[in-house]
Amino acid sequence: MSPRSLLMAGAAVALLLAGPAAAQSAADAIHRRVLVLDSHVDVLPPGSNPRSFDADGASYAELSKLRAGGVDALVYALAVSTGPRTPEAYAAARAEVAAKLAAVRQIAADNPNDVVIALSADEVRKVVSQGKVAIILGFLNAYSLGEDVAAFDGLQKEGVRVAGLTHAGNNAFADSSRPKVGTGEEHGGLSPLGKASVARLNDLGVLIDVSQLTSKGVFQTLELSRAPVVATHSAARALADHTRNLSDAELDAIKANGGVVQVTPFNSYLLPQAPDYSAKLAALRAAYGLSPTGSGYQGGDDLPQPRRDAFFAAYRALSPQADVKTYVDHIDYIAKRIGVEHVGIGTDFNHGAGIEGFRNESQAPNITRELVARGYSEVQIDQIWGGNFLRVLKAAEAGARR
Repeated sequence: MSPRSLLMAGAAVALLLAGPAAAQSAADAIHRRVLVLDSHVDVLPPGSNPRSFDADGASYAELSKLRAGGVDALVYALAVSTGPRTPEAYAAARAEVAAKLAAVRQIAADNPNDVVIALSADEVRKVVSQGKVAIILGFLNAYSLGEDVAAFDGLQKEGVRVAGLTHAGNNAFADSSRPKVGTGEEHGGLSPLGKASVARLNDLGVLIDVSQLTSKGVFQTLELSRAPVVATHSAARALADHTRNLSDAELDAIKANGGVVQVTPFNSYLLPQAPDYSAKLAALRAAYGLSPTGSGYQGGDDLPQPRRDAFFAAYRALSPQADVKTYVDHIDYIAKRIGVEHVGIGTDFNHGAGIEGFRNESQAPNITRELVARGYSEVQIDQIWGGNFLRVLKAAEAGARR
């Protein structure tokens, strides 16, 4: 065991010997000192699906929860779903992006003494040093851009500093790790538009997000990008074989690129599904009048109440339930595989994420407590919670050619 590992192990043992209360107090003090950043939260503009909100009817990341959890910064992702490739559908998606951008700006306008939209990694640190919450604007799913690579320029001018090409379903730019049933890999990873987008985002100094891409798309992005990339909300496929998770080969390639994998507490990505999961899902969907071959909860929101709530409760019950220990297992695995300087935290709150012990931003200290219990040092916890992400954000900025 290395001297550093011995020191970490000794500190963890000392905390345990001091008793649970002292150990928690020490972990909480570390949590207050490090910069706590969540790299992926969905935006909930007025009129959002009620199912997207926390049990109290508010956002999982509302200001009071950020403050309670000691969360200093977050990336609000201007994300849209993928639909038909028609001018009308593209226009509707652009309108949704605009509404979400307006909603984020409204949060800052309503809370001028507490929230600031930051335009760089250095600005994030400056805002946090002032005791305020820093918001970074992200973007997910180039579907809303139609087939216009130049539209990324407009997003960058609006303040977007992190961008991913896909969500669920392929678009004109890239293949999704969750394609619609029967579509498969349309482009073999990135289309010519997607490849051009990598170069353009590098030129703009925007950090590229590879979460949601297929493996081929991830490798192509890494080959093309001049700057480190980030996976803003993913997990380890070696621990849970889900197409949304990253294989060991992808993790190794992201390390070689200098990038970071931000782990999501999304229940179905953290634990393996039972062997009969697909059969049970098909039967459940059929019982509620949905296509048995449909994907996950697709179509569930269209069910009338109370059948909608009953369907989603049954859908969630199909999966084993993760907790903080399960979640940190993924952080631990990635840290040991590719190094602690290449792993971080991105929740995907407001879009279905949340596990026992980390259901909203107010419970962020539970992650630090578990990391301390496993022997991570304060320096390493600072890297995991925010330092690694800000490093790659700054590297993307430095690579800009405008």
